[in-house]
Parts: sequence; structure tokens; C-alpha cells
Amino acid sequence: MPENTVRVVLAHGAWADGSSWSKVIAGLRSEGVKAVASPLPLTSLADDAAALDRTLERVDGPVVVVGHAYAGAVIASTGGEKVASLVYVTALAPDEGETVADVFYRTEPHPRAPELGPDRHGLIWLPEEAFAGAFAQQASPQEQALLAATQRPLTAACIGVPVGRPAWRDRPSWFLVAEEDRMIPAENQRFMAERMNARVRTAPLDHMPMVTAPHVVVDIVMEAARGLVSGR
Repeated sequence: MPENTVRVVLAHGAWADGSSWSKVIAGLRSEGVKAVASPLPLTSLADDAAALDRTLERVDGPVVVVGHAYAGAVIASTGGEKVASLVYVTALAPDEGETVADVFYRTEPHPRAPELGPDRHGLIWLPEEAFAGAFAQQASPQEQALLAATQRPLTAACIGVPVGRPAWRDRPSWFLVAEEDRMIPAENQRFMAERMNARVRTAPLDHMPMVTAPHVVVDIVMEAARGLVSGR
């Protein structure tokens, strides 16, 4: 099975949208691998998993599914039979019976991490100053401003519902640990990656490596794709 028969589906996290993967999509295409970003409504974990499944229906298998941050829980909730492996990009990986909030708040937050809470509509927004301070501190000021201007909130229903048996228990997984992440501390990421028995890669990156170091993300996704080809 050649690498160019493997497809990649990318799931964005909170306070972002599919455009956050644009550099990674371009990098994968330069490697001959087609990738699409799944638009998630960020209205509930069930809604987001259903949206991902709809995207998977449109893509030929086998598929490497990649999740950033909150979307780590989303990609582990998919029932898609085409999913052959999972890649976690500085992501959250609750185990069965845990919530996203359980693993997000497992460790002490970084001093620059923003305080989060829902507004009167039940939506959780990221404060504008947090994009430069914690979300994407390695990005350019122009990129930070764009991320802030295009952010999409998520609801409390996304992070407060216990998950079922996660897909990473049944499929090979990779995990990119971002050592300079101020949203999900690296210590927390390593804990989740180790209990998943994931193949771990670490780099001195912030919470948005798909924007600030897309080549690193492309490399780990290609590693997962090659793993499908070689059967490892």
C-alpha cells in the first residue's frame, strides 16, 4: 500500500477552526498525501464526534485522524471503521468515564494560562490577550491577531460529559508533546501519552504547532501514515 493511498482527516480544537490546519494541509500535499479538515460545531462532544464521522464518510480509507487539544477527545469518540491510526497534537485524551475537563485540569495551570468560564449564553471564549500570552506565544503578532479575530467558542457540554471507550485503546496512536504549551502543560500531555502507549515525539513548541511549526506536525503525521504502509 503506497503512502499516497492514505488519507488524513484533521480535527481542530477549541477557539479555532479548520483554517488552523492550512499549513499542515499544504505540507502533507507536498508529500503526496491528501488531507481535509473536519468542521466541528463545538456545541457538544457528541455533536463534534458526529461531525467528524460525517467527514470520514466522504473520505476513502485507510485514514489517519489527527486531533488538536480538545479534539483529542473527539477523534477518540469516532466510530468510523476507516480510522486506522490516531495522532494527538498537544491534545487531551480522556479515558473511559473521564471528561475533557478532568484531564485538562489534572495539573496546575501555567501562570500565563487564562481563567476560563462560560458567558451568559453558555459559551466559553478565550480572552483576546491569551492568544499572545498562552495560546500561540510563538506565532507572529499578525497570526495571533488573526487567531483571536476568528476564534470559535465551545460550550460547557463539550468538556463536562464522560467519554466512552476511547479509540486509542484499539488503534495505534502517536502523540506530539509541546514542551512550551501554556494551555495544556507538557507534564499532563506526557501522562496521557504514556497511558495510551502512544509513540511520543517532543519539541519545544507552543499550543499551536500547526501554525508555529507545521513541519513538525507534518513529520509525525507522515510517520503515522508510513506506519500504515509498513504495517507497524
